[in-house]
Amino acid sequence: MASNKMNASTSNAPKSALFQPLEIGGLTLPNRIVMAPLTRARAGVERMANEMMAEYYTQRASAGLIISEATVVSEQGIGWPQSPGIYNDEMAERWKIVVDSVHEAGGRIFLQLWHTGRASHSDFHDGDLPVAPSAIAIEGDGVHTPSGKKPYEVPRALETNELPGIVEDYRKAAERAKSAGFDGVEIHSANGYLLDEFLQSKSNHREDQYGGSIENRYRLLGEVVDAVTSVWPNDRVGVRLAPNGSFNDMGSPDYIEQFTYVARQLDQYGLAYLHVMDGTGFGFHELGPAMTLADFRKVFSGTLMGNVGYTRESAEEEIVDGAADLIAFGRPYISNPDLVERFENGWPLADAADMSVWYSHDAEGYTDFPTYQAESKQHESCGAK
Repeated sequence: MASNKMNASTSNAPKSALFQPLEIGGLTLPNRIVMAPLTRARAGVERMANEMMAEYYTQRASAGLIISEATVVSEQGIGWPQSPGIYNDEMAERWKIVVDSVHEAGGRIFLQLWHTGRASHSDFHDGDLPVAPSAIAIEGDGVHTPSGKKPYEVPRALETNELPGIVEDYRKAAERAKSAGFDGVEIHSANGYLLDEFLQSKSNHREDQYGGSIENRYRLLGEVVDAVTSVWPNDRVGVRLAPNGSFNDMGSPDYIEQFTYVARQLDQYGLAYLHVMDGTGFGFHELGPAMTLADFRKVFSGTLMGNVGYTRESAEEEIVDGAADLIAFGRPYISNPDLVERFENGWPLADAADMSVWYSHDAEGYTDFPTYQAESKQHESCGAK
């Protein structure tokens, strides 16, 4: 347990870079610590946000910004058991429970928009194959389905005339996110899901205007960004990229050229931020040097967010050096609902949550992690007996 002396000296120290406010899109973030999107599978088989999810996010409302778990924009986009959706009006209404609770606690929250693409299974789609830019299966140990883990299937390649409908799904999801009261949205174009699959030459072997060249592979993401920014102000929309990632069997030989081009295109929008998974702890394709925030800073002039494997110290360094404006933390937020306060006061982090409870579908390993102060009071109470 941290001593009172340490707490006092820490509180009198100058505010570190992590705790300087930042404005995006007229929102004032009180600190640079972002809660990263974390799939937690608590939305039930009906894929509706609920009171338990509201409690979970509200416990973490001291983050400068919360990015919600990935939320599917259509039934076709489903690829994870009990993940939430935003593809009908009832879903939007249920998300209000979460958003209102976070706002009442003084927090800010963006909704992450998701289509899983080939990282899905026919079990989610009444026997229909998952869709992708090309009929190329993920090589891996299998996909979690409602009836257990199963081998990946060869997906169905999307027809060119289907793509405007997918873009429209994102636009409608953005509208519903707005009606639910979210502060903004993040477009998930990372980690081997549909938009990332289109970006990367490894998974996109198309011969139409959505494949073949770096420019063509970017086309679908560009159309989605155009659609979403027709609903939201540009500076309330973020985009997430994973240039170094191997998750879902990704990693393309021309990754540097592809993601440099993508960042240049996105720089023209004046987005809320570009969220780059610049770390390698989530899987690294090892096809060359890892792309860094400094690489993106050369071609993207807006707000940059780093993610994957950061500590309080390394996050501080990136912000002080000017490489990043925000740093997102994922796994530490599972067992540390008060991560901001722990960082600010120099309190130790809780032990990492066991992976067995990450997706347990109930409150265990979800809303039952105490804050440092609550834990300290419990220890003091036990000591007094």
